Amino acid sequence: MEIKKTSLNKLHQENKAKFVEFAGYQMPIQYSKGIVEEHKFTRSHSGIFDVSHMGQLFIYGDDELTEDLEKIFPLNLKNLETNSSKYSFLMNNEAGIYDDLIITKIDTGFLIILNAACKDNDFKIISKLLNNRYEMNLDENRSLIAIQGPRSVNILDAILNGINKLSFMSGNWFIYKEQKLFVTRSGYTGEDGFEISIPNDLAEDFTKKLIENGAQLIGLGARDTLRLEAGLCLYGHELGEDITPIEANLAWAISKERMENGGFIGSDKIINQLNDGAKQIRVGIKPEGRLIAREKTKIFNTDELIIGEVTSGTFGPSVSGPVAMGYVKKEFSKKDTKVFLEVRGKKHPANICGLPFYKKSYVKGATK
Repeated sequence: MEIKKTSLNKLHQENKAKFVEFAGYQMPIQYSKGIVEEHKFTRSHSGIFDVSHMGQLFIYGDDELTEDLEKIFPLNLKNLETNSSKYSFLMNNEAGIYDDLIITKIDTGFLIILNAACKDNDFKIISKLLNNRYEMNLDENRSLIAIQGPRSVNILDAILNGINKLSFMSGNWFIYKEQKLFVTRSGYTGEDGFEISIPNDLAEDFTKKLIENGAQLIGLGARDTLRLEAGLCLYGHELGEDITPIEANLAWAISKERMENGGFIGSDKIINQLNDGAKQIRVGIKPEGRLIAREKTKIFNTDELIIGEVTSGTFGPSVSGPVAMGYVKKEFSKKDTKVFLEVRGKKHPANICGLPFYKKSYVKGATK
């Protein structure tokens, strides 16, 4: 199968990107300065991420669509204001997660941002659940560009006037060169930032404008270290079809009313786990010393019994030390529980800790 390329591929090449194949796309993993410098620049200034491989699913409809989507997603969509966004999940009957996603109410229906590796399957699942009653468009004619970091609002506001009026998890349409862009104040780094849905033919020009104003291109490598420091899940690592939102410590993303009343796919399992507790829980793990515990590292208790497994681990440049996330049996999930990580045949001490490792810098209200 031919590897797909995003509209920014030429720009990545011009900036000497190192590429990897990810979800069928040729994507930049890093540029010449390297992952650590890219990570630090995003935290202190502003980084640009090409996330055009992700799915932009537009579903058009009225109040009936809202009702039908509430049978699928554990959200109170009736009360969601136009241009507001929520984090949610597409689940199976056992509350296993097919995908985690961002759903935004727009004036013509909903825009759902899907993970790249899941988007085609998500489209089929959602189409079937909606009985093909509504117009759905997994739009390949639009790119998705994220700009993240403390200077992002100033950089973007210089190009799209009024950006600073957006609050966290809200969006709106903007005009650039007589074409419509949909911008949300959201992201995946723990920093204030924005995601811009833009026609493919404008993507390179717009990204160059961001660079001219002081932002820098950042690869998937730093995107991963940034999200891990922020305690954010990655599908295929912390999330999957055999993991529920309760186990993933994401109960906060389920509307309180929906928790009580159910009526969505997987609700019985969710309610049972809320009442009886989940057997395993996602936790933060802080290795002692400089040890980096990668994915699939076994976690042991003080009696040398296996109690879980690491799902993601790296060196956190902003916290100057190793960080990891994983799943452990519920009885070992309490903060400051002593555990051991088996790396290269040796067991190394670590501690269960709270998340995030790095304090998030999201902007709750609009910038003055």
